[in-house]
Amino acid sequence: MKKLLALVLTLVLILTAVSAFAEKLVIGGTSTPHVVILNQLVDDMKALGYELEVKDFVEWVLLNPSTSDGDLQANYFQHLPYLSDYNASVSADKQLVAVIPVHYEPLGLYAGTKTSLDAIAEGDKIAVPNDATNGTRALLLLQDAGLIKLPEGSGPSTPVTVKEIAENPMNLKFEELDAALIPAARPDVAFAVINGNNALLNGLNPQKDALFIEPADGEAAKTYTNYIVVRAADEKAPFVEALRSVVQTQKIKDFILNNPDFAGGVIPSFEVPAE
Repeated sequence: MKKLLALVLTLVLILTAVSAFAEKLVIGGTSTPHVVILNQLVDDMKALGYELEVKDFVEWVLLNPSTSDGDLQANYFQHLPYLSDYNASVSADKQLVAVIPVHYEPLGLYAGTKTSLDAIAEGDKIAVPNDATNGTRALLLLQDAGLIKLPEGSGPSTPVTVKEIAENPMNLKFEELDAALIPAARPDVAFAVINGNNALLNGLNPQKDALFIEPADGEAAKTYTNYIVVRAADEKAPFVEALRSVVQTQKIKDFILNNPDFAGGVIPSFEVPAE
């Protein structure tokens, strides 16, 4: 009995010592799918000597400043165009870098008061995101759907606004709203362009409910992949390599693909390294 007790005490001391020397790592994200995915990393990071704390941010605009200021060591919620816009707005010492591609959320055109694109009519109103990055992406989607035509050369890296639409044969009207508010605005518009994560949060299945959706193998998928982002000074930090090693695994790929809550609206953007 004494030997058993001594063994238990030894194990407790070992575990306490490991916990005491574990490096604290705080990473922020938005709820679905980012925080859901991040929570799958906690145990694997612990095995590598990191105490991973995942913070759920409702106000995603705070994630980059919090990372720049050091309150977070990393964040996970954004694609490269959004990061580029942020970096252009801050000083060099506050800039961030994308280090680990994780997933892509296809943008979709969803029903509002009309349930089929065949029913679209002159002057119909379409809700689109009002930020430059997602607004451009929404207009590109509508162009791919054959509803409008944009200026020559428009693309993911060339922002375009509704005022710059080259051809609008049906005189469609555009309601520019915060992306998170668009799902609730569907009763007030004929159609709505909704981001993948906002679709999921509002009970929509992008693969089943979208009337038109970005292809997973298209240019948008490459451009709008969501990355884990860190401060420029931490780009080569050991914790980044640790995160990469636990993210880019078959476990996480399968989790993303098979999670029923993601409903086909979250697609892995990485390849599992060969062993």
